Amino acid sequence: MVECKTPDLETAEQQPCPQDIHAALRELTASLAEQKVRTAFLEKQTQEQEAKLESQKTEIDQLKLQSEEQVAKLETEINKLKQELQVKQVAFSASLLDQGAGDTGPFNTQSTLVFKHVVTNIGNAYNTSTGIFTAPVRGAYHFDWKVYGYGNVETGGVLFRNGEHIFIAHECPTSGHVSASNGASLLLEVGDQVFVRLWANSRINDNQNHHTTFSGHLIFTM
Repeated sequence: MVECKTPDLETAEQQPCPQDIHAALRELTASLAEQKVRTAFLEKQTQEQEAKLESQKTEIDQLKLQSEEQVAKLETEINKLKQELQVKQVAFSASLLDQGAGDTGPFNTQSTLVFKHVVTNIGNAYNTSTGIFTAPVRGAYHFDWKVYGYGNVETGGVLFRNGEHIFIAHECPTSGHVSASNGASLLLEVGDQVFVRLWANSRINDNQNHHTTFSGHLIFTM
């Protein structure tokens, strides 16, 4: 090993030994390399943590979206159940005149009767302006109607489903007062219409006692 000679103290202080410089450089190089390794390791850890956080954020966003979709689905199902429950509650009952007393007919052709004194219209399936009941859901329905007359003019009312003549309630009085009634259970599709028509050349009467009536209700859905 070659020793580093120092001619005098002043020269030694001004001129460091080359071996010491190389050793210091090696240490610095090793330290720098170690720092680079540490930095790379920390960068890798940071990237992994960022990737993990991003993955967790994506998962949270997905869970949030799924939760919102489930809430929306539940709200839709609840509203659907509410609508089905409302649809299953269908019933109406009405008499011909809203007030006073009077005759309807006779006419030479059949005419749809509008029962204006409504006491029940659950589900609003009966139209008080047209006298027509419109089925809101497919199912079995039951209808009753009654007509009241007097004198020597026949009294009659016909139940129709759409354009189909179903049953008639009819009487031919010679004097005094008479009434005729009938009933029918019908399978109706959504939108089917049911109404009562005054029988041609017949006359009916109604007053504050509400003799002439039309009623119906849903028995069960199908």
